[in-house]
Amino acid sequence: MNGTDVEDRAAEVAEDDVLDAFSRTVSSVAERLAPSVVSLTLHGRGGGRSAGSGSGVVLTPDGFVLTSAHVVAGHRRATAVRADGDERDVELVGADPFSDLAVVRAAGDGWAPVELGDADRLRVGQLVIAIGNPLGFGGSVSAGVVSGLGRSLTTGDGRTQRVVDQVIQTDAALHPGNSGGALADSRGRVVGINTAVVGPMIGQGLGLAVPVNAHTRAIIGELIGSGSVRRAWLGLGGASRALPSRDAARSGRRTGVSVLSVVAGGPADRAGVRPGDVLLDVDGEPVAGIGDLQRLLTGAHVGRRVLLRLWRDGGEERLLAVPDQLGSAERSAPASVRS
Repeated sequence: MNGTDVEDRAAEVAEDDVLDAFSRTVSSVAERLAPSVVSLTLHGRGGGRSAGSGSGVVLTPDGFVLTSAHVVAGHRRATAVRADGDERDVELVGADPFSDLAVVRAAGDGWAPVELGDADRLRVGQLVIAIGNPLGFGGSVSAGVVSGLGRSLTTGDGRTQRVVDQVIQTDAALHPGNSGGALADSRGRVVGINTAVVGPMIGQGLGLAVPVNAHTRAIIGELIGSGSVRRAWLGLGGASRALPSRDAARSGRRTGVSVLSVVAGGPADRAGVRPGDVLLDVDGEPVAGIGDLQRLLTGAHVGRRVLLRLWRDGGEERLLAVPDQLGSAERSAPASVRS
């Protein structure tokens, strides 16, 4: 065997080692998460099971399960099927259509909870593994990479829509039924909840997952504790806008939220906000886009004065507003940008 043959053989062995390492990682994560990812079969009226299906991720040993809000929308009961075939009745605890997250509770104890990770630490190109119930095939596993970060996903409750930001984009194959299932990193930590397949056909190599981070952990905690998520609402519609260089230099902000509409009688209207204003800060926190504004308007701000810094007609304006609770009043701002 000459030197070239030796080099070729070494390259083949190295390539096999890499492939084996990849396989071992995916298999290890699949084995670890299989007992903690359930198939959800939704019950229609009269107790029938033809209302749809999805996936869920076990959060606690006593049966709290995380899934997608759109999976359980309009349903109070379902059946959870574990990897070993065991079936348990499930009841809805709470759903938050604005984050597309929901919590249900399955009967009995002895559930195997997942370990939650932190999607804010993900990097593009990082290996991720999706586990769920695509097309009714429970326990299905697919692997891919994080193909994009910081994406946005529009969600809503039929009347009001919001933007979920920092959404994870992956090329791991996702199909109908994967929604509510786990997107995990190479250590088996759940970093996302699969929520959408993008494209006119299924399996196009572009799926989205709601990130698991500090923000979504707080939402999950509220859903478990009270069955709902309390949010503040200003009553304005807007979109991200870059300021001209002169205005950016004077205001100290490159971008803000351009106010497109203001709900009559709403908190922003009462404070004096006008269409055409550019919102720069809320209580000193920068607002570069509608997602920033939504993140800042937590339930703690309901009924409490907040300072709005605006750019209007080439100059700065400061106004005090008192947010209402989202859902406490009728809204008429453009649904796609409402906050």
